[in-house]
Amino acid sequence: MNLQNGFLLSFIKYGENDAVLHCFTEEEGFQSYFLKGIYSKKNKKKALLQPLNQLSFSVYPSRGNSISSVSRFELVKNNDIYTDVKINTIIFFISDFLSHVLKYENKNTPIYSSIEDFIHQLTHKNYQAHLLFLLDVLKIQGVAPLMGEGSFLDPETGTFSLQISHQLFNEEISTLWKEALYADDFYATKVRSSLRKDFLDSILIYYHYHITDFKTPASLEIIQQIFE
Repeated sequence: MNLQNGFLLSFIKYGENDAVLHCFTEEEGFQSYFLKGIYSKKNKKKALLQPLNQLSFSVYPSRGNSISSVSRFELVKNNDIYTDVKINTIIFFISDFLSHVLKYENKNTPIYSSIEDFIHQLTHKNYQAHLLFLLDVLKIQGVAPLMGEGSFLDPETGTFSLQISHQLFNEEISTLWKEALYADDFYATKVRSSLRKDFLDSILIYYHYHITDFKTPASLEIIQQIFE
């Protein structure tokens, strides 16, 4: 048996009482765990199955092709953030996003720390934190745009040029990318409410160009509606 700390990204009910958890762990990256009896009537820990909750697992190693089983788990840190509708929507969007982007990711300490920082921002009601977190992931993965003197970001090449190459990457949106990427404290970057939709759309377009098999999160429409 070994101990693992990890962020819960998603979970699927299996049978009547069991579940399969998908997590991003501190030591082993993306992992799937089998959790027995979590949906039984007497089990009160099902309330801990909240996306992006940081959990500590006691894990039995897998045998053959089976996945590892969790014998018990605890909440690492209690964050009272799920009662805020906007924060809750952000959490579901980012957990959906990470479930796809980190599916084949091994141990990655910078990303794990980045998720911790992101959760910290949410506890302080930073309602634009998800936008800047997505850029931070690009930086950690080594595919963020290269700084240049041009005024327009070319999402396909990841460079700034003198001519606009994509209608969504106008000068205003491109300047926002520069400010956010190269700020000393990127979470302090201000994204005006009128630009949030286009800025998020531009980020997702960039991901499609630079992250293999990237899929737009199904919860995109919901988060766009919440912030309209």
